[in-house]
Amino acid sequence: MDPPFSPDTFSNGLKKETWRNTLLFSFQSIGIVYGRVSTAPLYVFGTIPTRGEHGALRSKDFQSQETVYELFSFVFWTLSIVSLVKYVLIVLRADDKGEGGTFALYSLLCRHAKVGLLPNERNANEEVACNEGIGTKVESRARRAIQNQKSSHYLMLILALFGACMMIGDGVLTPAISVLSASSGLQRWLSHMSHHFSSSPKRQEKISEEFKKYIPVPSACAILICLFTLQHYGTRKIGFIFAPVIILWLLFIGGVGLYNIIHCDPHIFYAISPVYVYRFVRNIDRESWSSLGSILLCVAGSEAMFADLGHFSKKSIKITFICFIYPILLLCYAGQAAFISKNLYAIEGFNHLTASVPDSISHIFVVLSLLASAVGSQATITASFSIINQCLALGCFPRVKVIHTSDKKRGQVYIPDVNWLLMILSLTITIGFHNVLQIAYAAGLAIVSGMLVTTCLMSLVIALYWERSLLVSACFLIFFGFIEIMYLSACMLNFHKGAWYLVVLLVLFLTSMLAWHYGTMKKYEFDIQNKVSTEWLTELGPSLGVSRVPGIGFIYTDIVTGIPAFFTHFITNLPAFHQVLVFVSFKSLPVPYVPPSRRYLIGRVGDKDYKIFRCIARFGYCERVRDSDDFEQQIIQLIGEFISLEENDSESLTSVEGRMIVVGKPSQDGNALIPIHSTSSANNETTTLSPSVDSSKRGSAPVQRKKVRFTLPESSPKMRESVREELQELIDARESGTAYFLGQSHLAARDGSNLLKKLLIMIYVILDKNSREPHVALNIPHAALVEVGMVYNI
Repeated sequence: MDPPFSPDTFSNGLKKETWRNTLLFSFQSIGIVYGRVSTAPLYVFGTIPTRGEHGALRSKDFQSQETVYELFSFVFWTLSIVSLVKYVLIVLRADDKGEGGTFALYSLLCRHAKVGLLPNERNANEEVACNEGIGTKVESRARRAIQNQKSSHYLMLILALFGACMMIGDGVLTPAISVLSASSGLQRWLSHMSHHFSSSPKRQEKISEEFKKYIPVPSACAILICLFTLQHYGTRKIGFIFAPVIILWLLFIGGVGLYNIIHCDPHIFYAISPVYVYRFVRNIDRESWSSLGSILLCVAGSEAMFADLGHFSKKSIKITFICFIYPILLLCYAGQAAFISKNLYAIEGFNHLTASVPDSISHIFVVLSLLASAVGSQATITASFSIINQCLALGCFPRVKVIHTSDKKRGQVYIPDVNWLLMILSLTITIGFHNVLQIAYAAGLAIVSGMLVTTCLMSLVIALYWERSLLVSACFLIFFGFIEIMYLSACMLNFHKGAWYLVVLLVLFLTSMLAWHYGTMKKYEFDIQNKVSTEWLTELGPSLGVSRVPGIGFIYTDIVTGIPAFFTHFITNLPAFHQVLVFVSFKSLPVPYVPPSRRYLIGRVGDKDYKIFRCIARFGYCERVRDSDDFEQQIIQLIGEFISLEENDSESLTSVEGRMIVVGKPSQDGNALIPIHSTSSANNETTTLSPSVDSSKRGSAPVQRKKVRFTLPESSPKMRESVREELQELIDARESGTAYFLGQSHLAARDGSNLLKKLLIMIYVILDKNSREPHVALNIPHAALVEVGMVYNI
């Protein structure tokens, strides 16, 4: 069930967060945010190898009670320093108006340190900054140095994309390792139960081998397929079961941990002393150092606390972790370590969480572990959807279909294409490795790499956004960076054992993102360089053989000044354009949300008699770029509002192009134009699609769509006659018909280009041909759509 207030309501300060809402958010966050970190006990100790190549106990791992104490000490201090201190107490404070994650930190730097490389026009960005009260920061030496170094801008963008790739990679690996580990627990439980029904040792061994062969991988694949198939229902529908499952799971493993502490080793909490960490490091060797890659998994999911911040409030996430998640996880790990310390020479698998559960309740553990592993996997899959949606909005990911599964929580999205890709990759790694240990090596590398990116960007935020001294920023970077580099080195020791798969995923996603961003930037630069001035269009007239035809023409373009090259190409070959022209631009800005009252910029192109307008629609990286099917109706209403407001703004009547008026989202009644709704056939080009009609079904049987007409309000002495006449001309143009002009660009590398440039453009062309249509073309009737093709030689 959705909360009574959306999370962004609190971040905007519109409503005060009450304790009732805080508790409600805390309850919901347990299932969404903490699913991953709560299921980590399934494989933290269990992925530390206990035996060497020939079956003998290894020289260091679990050799003695002292070694177990040292490993638990590492778990305690890693969970306390990384999850509690770094993320809960520090990083959560660096939210971007209630949004978190790698791109939230990057967007803060883009706005406050001017390091952005995304294709957004300066006037659109500065307008939002002024409206939100973001003043210009005092120019410090560090800020000037970073702003003047173009290479640092590229480095920050690559860091943000690298962090996004690590989050997506984690979304591939987490379902595989969680579900496979739970399935392995099921296999162990079934093997154990078979011993009670068979007295023959040979028969027991044969049954165990059959279970190892046929239980873990097939059951894991079945659960993964079901998990990814359910994604289209969205978090809103399937999320209500998450919190109860994780709460039951945490209470269960916390109780088991407390039981093992009392019955096995009540002195396990002595290992909290950092002296044991020192002893471990003092006697370090290659085998024991590589085991730290498994210990690192105890903080898996800490990044989700920051990445999923937009769904909840900071207070609820902090309270939940400090008061519930953190103490229970410590009980669980302490209990498991206590059990291991008393069973060092047991059969293989004694370090798995399953072994520490009493036989009388082992069947309950098996069921809860399977449910909890699926819930924990859901958290990283949802985070992958969110990060890809942000990359898509900022022009760093190929066009894919994004479905918003909730009208109240704008951050909840489902991306079908990405969902099936994640499923295929998760199944591939599950079947290919069929070993929790190998997948854990890759997961550990993904976790620590993502944390390093956050640490680097966070240190820049401390210096450039919080405006703290460089010493404070350097201390943050050195302290947490040292810990994470230590774990990174441990993960790299296991690179050949499975961590290499993460590099394959990194190359796949990062190359696609960089190629798409490169192609998008080059197209944008080509449009800027080849645009023509507005005078070129306004000076065209009948004497030059150019005529104006009745109707309205919408020209969709990425540039916000001048005339795009594809439209000049069209006019040159077909010398005619409509009575009213509207240049429409969509701009995704480095902010999470743009208020509806500040979303649209409306201005004129040329003199008032030319009837040429420009509309810039601005969206945040967490919003839908086009969230309604009646967008053109809104534009016409906005132009009507602009015409009525313009008479009171004498500066806009005489200023050059670029002077625009902020117009809020039009009301249903309208102040200048009053919409009248009626129905018409689907073939009428002046209609817009009903929201209930799927764009993929166009061209099938005729459907009834919503046709919107406009009328003027009753005579008012406040409205000048000239304004009423222009509004009436706008209505008449709408009645005459509407056409939509889109540029269809084809990128090609120039002769003599280097190999890297040719490769990036080739990848971009392949992605462009196989990606979704541009969002502006999805709901445009084919009869009214005009695509103008051009070859861009880059």
